[in-house]
Amino acid sequence: MMKHTPFRSIMPIAKRPDLIFEHGSGSWLYDDKENKYLDFIQGWAVNTFGHSSRLISETLCRQAGKLINASPAFYNQPMIDCANTLTRHSVFDQVFFTNSGAEANEGAIKLARKWGAKHKNGAYKIITFENGFHGRTLTTMAASGKAAFSDLFEPKTPGFIKVPFNNAKAVEAAIDSQTVAIMLEPIQGEAGVIPAADEFMYAIKELASKHALLLIFDEVQTGVGRTGELFAYQFYAIEPDIMTLGKGLGGGVPIAALLAKSEVSVFEYGDQGGTYNGNPLMTTVANAVVNEVSKPVFLKQINEKGNYLKQQLEQLSRAFSLGEIRGKGLLLALNTKSRNAPNIVQTCLDNGLLLNAPRENCLRFMPALNISRQEIDQMLDILNKVLKHET
Repeated sequence: MMKHTPFRSIMPIAKRPDLIFEHGSGSWLYDDKENKYLDFIQGWAVNTFGHSSRLISETLCRQAGKLINASPAFYNQPMIDCANTLTRHSVFDQVFFTNSGAEANEGAIKLARKWGAKHKNGAYKIITFENGFHGRTLTTMAASGKAAFSDLFEPKTPGFIKVPFNNAKAVEAAIDSQTVAIMLEPIQGEAGVIPAADEFMYAIKELASKHALLLIFDEVQTGVGRTGELFAYQFYAIEPDIMTLGKGLGGGVPIAALLAKSEVSVFEYGDQGGTYNGNPLMTTVANAVVNEVSKPVFLKQINEKGNYLKQQLEQLSRAFSLGEIRGKGLLLALNTKSRNAPNIVQTCLDNGLLLNAPRENCLRFMPALNISRQEIDQMLDILNKVLKHET
């Protein structure tokens, strides 16, 4: 018999602490007992401006009073505005809006296979990477290189060839006549914030050009300013053919996007769709988010805060004989070496700090992009205390 708890009606799909969060402001969350928590998870890099952003709440209220959903069978002005903003700030020509990053990645896979059917003799295989993460639909789980997914929900969608990350020779060896695309995250977030090396990126771009393959960048976590550039591909001076966005695109509301260059945008009527996709309530928020984040002064402060956080984490690592700091901008990770990162996360929670441990020896930092230096220092003070306690 199920234990009688306030949470009994919620399917247990994650190990959650017995907390009920009731309200938030900026970098802070408050539970139903008014305990406060400094949030360095922010919905897994979702809350671009922190909790209860005035920009987002006011934008939602204005649009809710005008039009919420006109059906995907029609255009609406916020949809058009947001698509124009994204293409203006990127190398892409067209946008399809979705509700989640997994759905955007599923769309990218469908688009690549459609392109392969039309332009590459039915090629359908996509090279992806060990420890990569692209979502939780059956197809995006099949594309992911997460070990825990390997035996779940079989049979999953075939056609994904997984190779080691940052290994261009392995990519080259995996290419055959049925290969249509290479799909990767510029920084593997769930793997522990592992950036793609410059030389690896340049090598796979050459391989894609040589073998007429599409290059798909999954920027669900890295996009919309998280790394200090509006999109992470800009660090490499490489132009992908397809890109996906999610998480920070909506600043907390559910929206994602599939972007493509016109020459690979081959969907025909009926190939793709979705009841809520491109609805004006979500696209007006996303447009406001991108317009704010794309301002040079905003991107500059992301880099300044990111550099400061990285420097302070490096000092902390030296003080406690920990490992390297990985990542860019405000997506960083600390290698805890032999220390158990989930245990550190739990002790931090007990001390009012929310952190994430994507691996047993890794802490991930994903604060709001407008976090203050004082809040970074507060986080470091708590983590320093916890690491002393864990010694």
